[in-house]
Amino acid sequence: MLRPAAILSALLLAACAQPSPTTPAAEAPEPTEANRPSAARIFSSGTIYTGIVSETVDTVAVDSDGRIVWTGSVDNLDAEVDTENAEFVWLNNQFMYPGFTDSHAHLIGIGQRELSLDLAGTASVDELVTRIEAEAEGLSDDAIIVGRGWIETGWPEGRMPTAADLDAVVGDRIVILGRADGHALVASSAALRAAGIDYDTPDVEGGKIERDADGKATGILIDNAMTPVWGLVAAPTEEDVRRAYAEGANVYAERGWTGLHNMSVPPAHAEVMAGLDERGELPVRIYNAFSEDGFEIAEAHAFETDTITNRAVKLYMDGALGSRGALLIEPYSDRPDTSGLSLLDPEGLEVLMRRAEGGDVQLAIHAIGDLANRRILDVYEELALDGDLRWRIEHTQIVHPDDIARIPGLGLIASMQPSHAIGDLKFAPARLGADRLEGAYAWQDLLDAGAVIAGGSDAPVEVGSPLIEFYAAVARKDLDGNSGTGWHPEQALSRQDALALFTSAAAYAAFMEDDLGTIEPGKIADFSVFDRDLMSVPEAEILEANAVMTVLNGEIVWSAAE
Repeated sequence: MLRPAAILSALLLAACAQPSPTTPAAEAPEPTEANRPSAARIFSSGTIYTGIVSETVDTVAVDSDGRIVWTGSVDNLDAEVDTENAEFVWLNNQFMYPGFTDSHAHLIGIGQRELSLDLAGTASVDELVTRIEAEAEGLSDDAIIVGRGWIETGWPEGRMPTAADLDAVVGDRIVILGRADGHALVASSAALRAAGIDYDTPDVEGGKIERDADGKATGILIDNAMTPVWGLVAAPTEEDVRRAYAEGANVYAERGWTGLHNMSVPPAHAEVMAGLDERGELPVRIYNAFSEDGFEIAEAHAFETDTITNRAVKLYMDGALGSRGALLIEPYSDRPDTSGLSLLDPEGLEVLMRRAEGGDVQLAIHAIGDLANRRILDVYEELALDGDLRWRIEHTQIVHPDDIARIPGLGLIASMQPSHAIGDLKFAPARLGADRLEGAYAWQDLLDAGAVIAGGSDAPVEVGSPLIEFYAAVARKDLDGNSGTGWHPEQALSRQDALALFTSAAAYAAFMEDDLGTIEPGKIADFSVFDRDLMSVPEAEILEANAVMTVLNGEIVWSAAE
């Protein structure tokens, strides 16, 4: 009887599979019966991109601890690996990659989006209010209507929604609708009154109440000005939190992500996630960056598990570009009266940097505007801190050209989200003007300067799809294949560099490069499997691909077949 490996070898030859290049395992000394690694699970019959340059193999062997013990050609499997007790997983001519990691996402928000009123994709003010009117019909008169995900980019009205828009369909009831980026909301008049916002309410530091010509609040609140309105919404119960995390993790596994770097985590959620993981309800690997009040957990690495790491803190320098909260060196081109909002001044940043360095805490610092990015660089450079500090600038979105080389020069990591470019560049020219776009979403310039770029999505701000993010990085076009003035196509990445954003660079940013990021012996078996060859299909076909299997620690945590 033919062994499974021999059967597979014949199938691969019949399918005219491409020959595999020599692998590190094949270069090792000839294995003997005594030193052959023992496999618990073998993945084979597909094209497997190892992430080592453009190397592919067709078979990977994993041991009972979830570690890769061998990669190579199925023709050599029986001679080099003990497969006697192994389970074979047939990839059926599909395509496997090192596990894709979303280096910037908000896991609880992803779950909440699935479990609440999701306004993503709303195409106009008119559609928004129609959806809110329909939502109100099924609720009691005193129920608060809460939704998230709208963004006015491309709306025919050419503006954000207002309290008057909401009042026209819901009357005197509280409605709170968060913008997709999380840095602005629109509230009904009843919500503004309940939160105590009127003609005399001053702007708080780091926040802005948008007003009309008469000084009346329009309903749009930006950054810290949102706090009193969100305070009207009851805090989620612990069960609500558990449901949202579990839902978000399952959604991510189904999309082909094996992990995410989880941003702005409330410290109270650390124990909740640990409990979910212990019960097997978090099928993704999580690297947490806590909100500023989570320093103690990050310093102690508390509530960690085999797949949850707690060592980082997330800070905010400014807001978002769309809501004009991003902090700019020069005023906004379309609103010369503002240069954005400062959410953390240089003196405060210095204090937090010193605390992080002393407590072995990794910092992930939100900065979108060019002034926000420059302030991080200036303070970090002034402090001249020692050690392997893989601190990150989250978004690194608008950078003055003079500052691009400073990022790798100081050893900072650029944590960027490719989908932001294909969405934001519909309005960024108006916000910034043509000149400042030269340093906007400048992936290739940063790589050329020697920067490490960790790729993410910022979900639920964006969809949170590895395929959309990979497409955006290599095409730098919107989802319809369009680009326009100021999109700087020269900043698009090669497929190999794009893959690294979500694999090896993501691993490096989490101090996990010895365990993750490539498929090679000794590393953890985290794999993403798709039904298309992302490295060779035409750009548009990347968006037509589907996840078919997600593997964590050598275990299949999600499969389309099941």
